[in-house]
Amino acid sequence: MTGHISGHISGHTTGHTTGHTVGPAGKLPPDHGSLLVVDDEPFLRDAVAASLRFLGFEVTTGQTAADALRLARDRPFDLIVLDVMLPDGDGFDVVRRLRRDGCGVPVIFLTARDTEADKVTGLTLGGDDYMTKPFGLEELAARVRTVLRRTRPGATGPVLTFADLRLDQETYEVRRSGHLIELSPTEFRLLRYLMLNPGRVLTRAQLLDHVWDYDFRGSTTVVSTYVAYLRRKLASYGPDLIHTQRAVGYSLRLPRLGDPGDPDEA
Repeated sequence: MTGHISGHISGHTTGHTTGHTVGPAGKLPPDHGSLLVVDDEPFLRDAVAASLRFLGFEVTTGQTAADALRLARDRPFDLIVLDVMLPDGDGFDVVRRLRRDGCGVPVIFLTARDTEADKVTGLTLGGDDYMTKPFGLEELAARVRTVLRRTRPGATGPVLTFADLRLDQETYEVRRSGHLIELSPTEFRLLRYLMLNPGRVLTRAQLLDHVWDYDFRGSTTVVSTYVAYLRRKLASYGPDLIHTQRAVGYSLRLPRLGDPGDPDEA
């Protein structure tokens, strides 16, 4: 399939439509990155892959949960587009197993199940976005770009930065305003995950899954305890950067007027 594919895609559509053309003055810049697209519907899988390749991405495809696990473990991808309902398992279990393997690749879930419970499950397990079929290919491309912008380290390489914070993933040093901050291994992993997702509210279950490698049903008390430890250390050299979203989780962001004064309870 060649050319730009537009329109709405569902798991049972046949045929394709070719949509708008972009003139030289409005030509989209090519995108870069290695993507894995896994769906058992051949037309949907091929349409998504062709659309993303047209934009400049390198795309590998699979059709089963076993394909997703094998391919994701064999080579690094920048992002996975993953169907929830696969013939030999579900996408949620795929992501759960990848996270337990230490693979933090971003994931956009595709599903025909439009329930709040499924969305919460997908995002809690560590998914980065959730799209319900039928969906537009242009919207999917926009969400892929958004997730990549949010999750890519950019040009900083092993060094993550946010405001006056600097975290070196190779030397395991953390500095704020130039001051060295001594962190425990768990505090370092917690801060690293927050810095990889600036501005994003992360649930306690997500933090357990990514920082402690606990099953998402595990106790979340330890998260609140370590967030409090980390806050106190970072606050020695500047304002609080870890914001509590009450009854949900935490985000790393600059302070705003009206933020609550007691941050340790969530």
